[in-house]
Amino acid sequence: MDDIDKKILRLLQKNARITISDLSSEIALSMPAISERLKKLEASGVIKQYAAILDPALLNKHLMAQIFIRLEKPLYCDAFTDFVKQENEIQECFYITGEFDYSLKIVTENTKTLEQLLHKIKNQPGIANTKTLVVLSPVINNPSPGPD
Repeated sequence: MDDIDKKILRLLQKNARITISDLSSEIALSMPAISERLKKLEASGVIKQYAAILDPALLNKHLMAQIFIRLEKPLYCDAFTDFVKQENEIQECFYITGEFDYSLKIVTENTKTLEQLLHKIKNQPGIANTKTLVVLSPVINNPSPGPD
């Protein structure tokens, strides 16, 4: 990946709907060259998808939280990951090191819906402990890392 590819990626991160024509103008490269580079970035997996970033507040999702989960034993990992994949309010799930096993990013309507989700989580087999942190305001909230 060269500097031109990185510039294309930065522009796409700002606006995934930017046209090849506009990319061509911004980068001073022909449209066929831009198109070929995009195909290579897609084929190599650098560009996984083009997605809309939604405003949670406009979707009546006014509460964001981090929930840390500790399981009793590793044998509960598969069942737990199957569970989190079914819950729409769980935006991200990471298997982590340290005191807890998983970190969940939650986006939900309010404290009542967060409490309901916590009850569902705590009722899953093998849950030893949870810790919940409610986000007051995001400082940096990038959907994906940018190219160097």
